[in-house]
Amino acid sequence: MPGSVPDPTTDEPSHLPDDTAHDGAPASSRRPRSLGAVAGVVAALVALAVAEIVAALSRTFQSPVLDVGDRVIDAVPRRVKDLAIDWFGTNDKIALLVGIASILTVYAMVVGIIAFGRRLPLALGGIAVFGLIGAYASQTTRRQAPFVAVLPSVIGAAVGVAALYGMRRAATRRAGASAPTDMTTTTSTPADATPTTAPSRPSIAELVPNDRRRFLATAAAATTGAVLLGGIGRQARQRFSAAGDRARLRLPSARRPLAATPPEIVAPVDGVSSFFTPNAGFYRIDTALTVPQVAVDGWRLRVTGMVDDPFELTYDELLQLPLVESDITLTCVSNEVGGKLVGTARWLGVRLDDLLGSAGIDPDADQIVGRSVDGYTCGFPTSALDGRDALVAIAMNGELLPLEHGFPARLIVPGLYGYVSATKWLEEIELTRFDRFDQYWVERGWVDDAPIKVQSRIDTPKGLTTVDAGTVPIAGVAWAQTRGIERVELQFDDGDWVEATLAAELNDVTWRQWSYAWPATSGRHTVRVRATEKNGPIQTPDRTEPFPSGATGQHQIVVIVR
Repeated sequence: MPGSVPDPTTDEPSHLPDDTAHDGAPASSRRPRSLGAVAGVVAALVALAVAEIVAALSRTFQSPVLDVGDRVIDAVPRRVKDLAIDWFGTNDKIALLVGIASILTVYAMVVGIIAFGRRLPLALGGIAVFGLIGAYASQTTRRQAPFVAVLPSVIGAAVGVAALYGMRRAATRRAGASAPTDMTTTTSTPADATPTTAPSRPSIAELVPNDRRRFLATAAAATTGAVLLGGIGRQARQRFSAAGDRARLRLPSARRPLAATPPEIVAPVDGVSSFFTPNAGFYRIDTALTVPQVAVDGWRLRVTGMVDDPFELTYDELLQLPLVESDITLTCVSNEVGGKLVGTARWLGVRLDDLLGSAGIDPDADQIVGRSVDGYTCGFPTSALDGRDALVAIAMNGELLPLEHGFPARLIVPGLYGYVSATKWLEEIELTRFDRFDQYWVERGWVDDAPIKVQSRIDTPKGLTTVDAGTVPIAGVAWAQTRGIERVELQFDDGDWVEATLAAELNDVTWRQWSYAWPATSGRHTVRVRATEKNGPIQTPDRTEPFPSGATGQHQIVVIVR
């Protein structure tokens, strides 16, 4: 009957037609690699699930994946970060997690293949190395976790080692153990013959059908257990969520609430951006891989540094201070020309100049640093305390700050890009000097003084839209926070600039809507927009990238008229 005869110098069966893969490699050599890859992935899942359970024991613990992700965010080159924001926008963190999961999967498969290739110590060492990477990441990210935060990575890796070892045993049997008679071929040996080789050690090449079934059953059970454990760990961490705190708190009132906005601030064209950006659609760009969960009962806002009287406030004490409302447009420095990383909200909070004035600012201090609970820092000039509505904000658009937008408190400073001013999950405000401290992004090459540049955008029609000849409404927004917009103009096909109609101005720190009735003729047309600041310059046509101080250039689209 067809079969394979063991080669005395190897555990692999000799090459026979019925044991050969289509690529010419023996099926018996392919099978260990595939089972090893599966075993590696299953062991990784078990390790991560156990790490999730351990991480759920304390608020200071975190999943190794998140610790490594935080370290990647801090260490990755600026150009890679810019590229991620350009490609994925506000989904950049999801993309990072998917990337980490993909790399981990490949790594686990390689480790499993090594383990099933008679290099078990090397494979187990590979898992240990990954655990050490997680432990190192937990101690080197800016969140300044205690040393015990290494436990999720260390314990997870230890269980992963045990899981891979168990998976390997489930897939093998010892050399010389009896095999089903229909799967082996024996040869007779004279009774007085001297064995030429000693009994071989356990070998992956000795897989038999019932061992493979046992392996697959073990893999399925381990995977199911890992999914359940991971889910339990995730669910257990929900007890640290700040959503419950936020839900039970009542929104306080401003001392002098703002009146409703007049309808004249909205351009009468369908498709233009909503003047106030809904909270759910407000852009989010920050370095927090997961949203910090800050319990208000233990939260304190500290005012420190170059002040006469440092102090700290509880959340209740902060809410007892005079609260003001202010309509402010925020802009991210990563916003490309024509981009969407800009939005307007009605903010509620305590004026920053009043808060810091009560501490007594040292005249030599020229920088205000905001620190987040996760260690992130922003820094902006003390000259921003010039009467503008810089706030320690606690609410936006009629509700307490959403968790992802900085609950329980954040900084809002009109006229400055968010990377120098808009600290979320705020826990400390320090007065210092620029020559003594570089904040997070300044260390990475961005400028330390970042006034928002004049910009404009066409919202409707969209680029490459096909419209009918005749009157086509064009509309959009323009902004130059703290200076205001004086004029918006359009250019069609390199012709003369024509002035658009401006909607009413709400204030000089929000964007301004504009519209124009275009008498469109058939053909392909390029439409360009530019804005002019009040008593200031016209928006430059020179195109620059966001780094290091914000993008410049004029937004343009192509419209097809039929």
